[in-house]
Amino acid sequence: MKPIFADLNVLDLSSVLAGPSVGTFFAELGATVTKIESPHHGGDVTRSWRLPGESGSSGVSAYFSSVNFGKHYQQIDLSDESNRHRIEQLIATSDIVLVNFKQGDDIKFRLTADDVHAIQPRAVYAALTGFASDVHRIAYDVVLQAESGHMYMNGTPESAPIKMPVAMIDVIAAHQLKEGILCALYQREKSGHGSTVRCTLEEAALTALVNQASNFLMTGHVPQPMGSLHPNIAPYGETMACADGRHLVLAVGSNAQFASLCGIIEKPQLAGDERFATNLQRVIHRQALVEELLPAFKQRSCDAWMTQLIEANVPAGAVKDMAQVMEGTTAKQMIREEVIDGQLTKRMSSIGFKLES
Repeated sequence: MKPIFADLNVLDLSSVLAGPSVGTFFAELGATVTKIESPHHGGDVTRSWRLPGESGSSGVSAYFSSVNFGKHYQQIDLSDESNRHRIEQLIATSDIVLVNFKQGDDIKFRLTADDVHAIQPRAVYAALTGFASDVHRIAYDVVLQAESGHMYMNGTPESAPIKMPVAMIDVIAAHQLKEGILCALYQREKSGHGSTVRCTLEEAALTALVNQASNFLMTGHVPQPMGSLHPNIAPYGETMACADGRHLVLAVGSNAQFASLCGIIEKPQLAGDERFATNLQRVIHRQALVEELLPAFKQRSCDAWMTQLIEANVPAGAVKDMAQVMEGTTAKQMIREEVIDGQLTKRMSSIGFKLES
């Protein structure tokens, strides 16, 4: 993709995941991104977030590498007044200033939106914080997953609540902040003035409740842990064990797809069974349906089933581990490499779209 932001300068004063991933997004699309880290405690805390077997010989962890890419790194103590002129020079040439300060630190460092706009009126000041309902609370992703309802819904009836295996609220908040920044840049094209974009992890988490929120708001239904199952569709999310020990997941969304599935597993009579004839009936009789499907899938390998399902346009997916995912053609095309502080790093691209003229 063309470096469409080649004329933008971004000052990244953020840390951990959500803010830095926004900086990386702009860097990947050509912007000059300068990331400022505190010289104390080794810089961005994620530099020290390592796997048990991960080498600690450099100041770059895999976690840090995942959301820091294509940036210029500088260590500056924001609390040291002798660095003030240096910071102001960076702000003066910035189009976007990214921050995720703890409550009050923007005032302490003299880096509020007003402070930044006094130096550079055209800058987009993009601030990410934790709770909209309590600005003083420390907010980490798992805390927001818990308090926004996501953890309660995740897992199974037999398990405790379970977080998503990635910092999903951070990822969603980063997307919200990027969207806000892009709106602000568009507004600047018309007005010539900068503006302030504010995003909280809490509000971002609530936007991601989508249909589950509407199920409650419109019917009073409180979503319960269902594992991979969908509350409104069946068989959708049902995971089938195959003969080779691998698993696949079904995502059947129409009666026609269900009929095709029944033909593939050589149980065409299920499509005419009144318990399964419509999606609503399949949702009501979900357990009985699963008991019909499980034995069939144990007769063949995952790959054999997937070949037939794909050919018949029945939505299904093979459950893959990370190594299997990275063997895929698309994943290989999205891997990015860069040397940071002398260490070769690898990550997935943050760009999941193509812009064609």
